[in-house]
Amino acid sequence: MSQHDCCKSCKGRATKEKEVETLRILLAHWIEHNNSHEQGFREWAEKAERIGNAKVYEMILKAADSLKAASDYLLEAKKHI
Repeated sequence: MSQHDCCKSCKGRATKEKEVETLRILLAHWIEHNNSHEQGFREWAEKAERIGNAKVYEMILKAADSLKAASDYLLEAKKHI
């Protein structure tokens, strides 16, 4: 392997390591961000229920559940890095 080939290999490895680290950071951020929104959705769903709007309550809860599911997938992805 020539020195030139080695440098390409090292650069490729460094790029991959940087992308993996960035992905770890992004996954953690996305999970936290989703959890924050999920909590807010659930609070507002309760408020919708209190004012008597059962359909809005139901739809917001479904959205919150979807965010929870998305966070669960992201957490599972994070385990595999």
